[in-house]
Amino acid sequence: MVDNIARWVLSLLIGTVAVGQFVQVFTRYVLQTPVMGLEEATMYPSLWLFMLGAANASRENTQIRANVLEIFIKSEAGHARLGVLTEIVSLVVSCWLAWWAWDFTRYSWRTWRESATLYWPTFWADIALLSGLVLAILFTVRTLLGHMRVLAGPGAPRHG
Repeated sequence: MVDNIARWVLSLLIGTVAVGQFVQVFTRYVLQTPVMGLEEATMYPSLWLFMLGAANASRENTQIRANVLEIFIKSEAGHARLGVLTEIVSLVVSCWLAWWAWDFTRYSWRTWRESATLYWPTFWADIALLSGLVLAILFTVRTLLGHMRVLAGPGAPRHG
């Protein structure tokens, strides 16, 4: 179910951004009459697309990585240990960024800025940052627990 919701929301966002960009290019370069505020309006779905796309990469565990160490590690337990380490680092960085995003969200709520042309509250675009980071943190925790289950499973080396 989460897969279907994520696929639907991301498809809707990318479709909205693509249509907005097409209209802007067509009206600006073919009709020689740009649509005022369209770029500003596409900022909202664009930011949500970027942040929910990043959260989706965490959900699918498909972030771009430089997994050089995986070449040298041969055992499943070694891969799980490396996974635990990388997910902990990801969590620390993500939590730090989420802390800053929380401060930014509070600032955005307090100032209630408006966009320059359309006078839309920018809060609805700004909140995408915190939302995406919180989702990414939750999915990273899920992946971390999966690596830990592998280490704790049958046949896992016991040190003691």
